[in-house]
Amino acid sequence: MNINTKEDVLKAIEANNVKFIRLQFTDIQGVVKDVEIPVTQVEKALGSGISFDGSSIEGFVRINESDMVLKPDVSSFAILPWDQAKGVVARMICDIYLPDGTPFKGDPRYVLQQVMKEAEEMGFSLNVGPELEFFLFEKVDGKATTIPHDFGRYFEFAPADLAEDIRRDIVLTLMELGFDIEASHHEVAFGQHEIDFKYGDALSTADNVMTFKYVTRTIAKLNGLHATFMPKPIFGENGSGMHVNLSLSKNGENAFYDPEGDMQISDEARYFIGGLLKHVKAITAISNPLVNSYKRLVPGYEAPVYIAWSGANRSSLIRIPAARGKGTRVELRSPDPSCNPYLTFAAVLAAGLDGIRNKIDPGESREENIFELSDKGLQELGIETLPSTIKDAANYLAESDLLHEALGEHVHENVLRLARADWDAYRIQVHDWEIERYLNTI
Repeated sequence: MNINTKEDVLKAIEANNVKFIRLQFTDIQGVVKDVEIPVTQVEKALGSGISFDGSSIEGFVRINESDMVLKPDVSSFAILPWDQAKGVVARMICDIYLPDGTPFKGDPRYVLQQVMKEAEEMGFSLNVGPELEFFLFEKVDGKATTIPHDFGRYFEFAPADLAEDIRRDIVLTLMELGFDIEASHHEVAFGQHEIDFKYGDALSTADNVMTFKYVTRTIAKLNGLHATFMPKPIFGENGSGMHVNLSLSKNGENAFYDPEGDMQISDEARYFIGGLLKHVKAITAISNPLVNSYKRLVPGYEAPVYIAWSGANRSSLIRIPAARGKGTRVELRSPDPSCNPYLTFAAVLAAGLDGIRNKIDPGESREENIFELSDKGLQELGIETLPSTIKDAANYLAESDLLHEALGEHVHENVLRLARADWDAYRIQVHDWEIERYLNTI
């Protein structure tokens, strides 16, 4: 379904007998919100927009400045292929405006759009291909548990992989919504899965990440299961990541490819990596926004911890997958699927552009297995580590002038506030581990 104009939307509504429209947007924490309107209100939505109370949305505005307006992006129109018994439902993703018609600077979509404009001014456009992992858990008495739905391992199939059909349902639903699915498979941990979809421009890919999570949770629910994108739900098992594949285009060509360059990558690719390495500690507060995120970022579970780059080496934070030519790309392996993709892609792009603008040298690539290096070996090679807590990551973000500018004052301040509130709530809790360790011995 190719929708580009208001008239296309109206024709699609009539052709599909659509009864309701869900107007969706994303808050600063990366949670999808929506308001449903009957199709009788669609002309208004596509014209002046639909008003809502922004003070009720986390990280938006105070109660004395609460009026905000949702304006749909018509290109995001899609029919939701479930719950059609009481009428066909479609959705559109919205941008957020103030009543005077100016964009709301706290809208994560707006933040990404602004950094994309900066890239365009430098002659670049960003393509992103994310790889999202998630868990499917059983429910007991309607409540989610951490009991895996199956006990398959990496790339296993039925009967060990009980979720084959559910993954297929997710894939088919995503395809109905316009996704170009590349692969789906069981991941390393019990109950863990991955579905990969084709790369696209940064904005449409961020939209797709939010749609992917929404669809996955819905299909799981319809099958009596709970899907979670929590980074580390089970102690002792691999956590869920969202590896992000990045490439810049310039004049229709892959700006990261240079057949004559070392490793066949361009200076722009190296500088982009240099920018990522320079700013990644601050980026981590955005790409890994939860206390739980840092339970994944530990050695021993394939998660990246060490700030280094390489060719195909999967023990480094940033690697260059083997494909060259149009497929040349940089893979950042630290983000997890709990992040807000709009803010994460904006932060990553801002850092990479800073690297290109200032010709930041990424240093030598590391081809050894970094996981096997001793502390002394890491120190001798000058390899640092990612922040170990959300508190530490937030402190790096607080000091980052680059990301303050890229996110804007409103978003920067609220990301810090939410990160520190998460840490404060966590650090005062008394956990079962502490009771078991200390109660009978102290």
